Amino acid sequence: MKIDTPRVAPLSDEELDRDTRDRFGGGGILNIFRTLAHHPKLLKRWLVFGNHILAKSSLPERDRELVILRIGWLCGSEYEWTQHVGIGKLAGLDDDDIARIAEGPEAEGLDAFDRVQLQAVDELRRDAFISDQTWKALSERYDTQQMMDLVFTVGQYQLVSMALNSLGVQLEEDVERLPDGRRP
Repeated sequence: MKIDTPRVAPLSDEELDRDTRDRFGGGGILNIFRTLAHHPKLLKRWLVFGNHILAKSSLPERDRELVILRIGWLCGSEYEWTQHVGIGKLAGLDDDDIARIAEGPEAEGLDAFDRVQLQAVDELRRDAFISDQTWKALSERYDTQQMMDLVFTVGQYQLVSMALNSLGVQLEEDVERLPDGRRP
């Protein structure tokens, strides 16, 4: 975590507006949503885009999670990282994959396509641009919609990481923190 206390405290169940409570169907509501609920109109509109990226993207689930984890790591967002490690494992990433994602595109043992995906994330973060060489390598497997979804996934999760870090969204109580010395 960049900061140990929230700058914008997550709303309690009683403080959530009815639309927000209804949107989550009475189930558990994560701190990110409880925090963004301070701005219900923003939350409502952001969820539409976020839902596309997370649930309706043309990217294979494993690839999507690899990209999300890398940008979360590069942005230093422990909240994003810890949430998506579990999602990534459900999507087919293993502990070795996750360690390599943190290490980056130069990590030993990376599959060639994983390497090019990590390179694309690093380029987007650094240059706001995917190089011609990386674009060509991605295009060997991805169609136009997948290429667009990749760019928008990185952008969405950089935005989310900036919000999480700046607003001070804290991990849920049941989420294990990263070991000391291991921080995005």
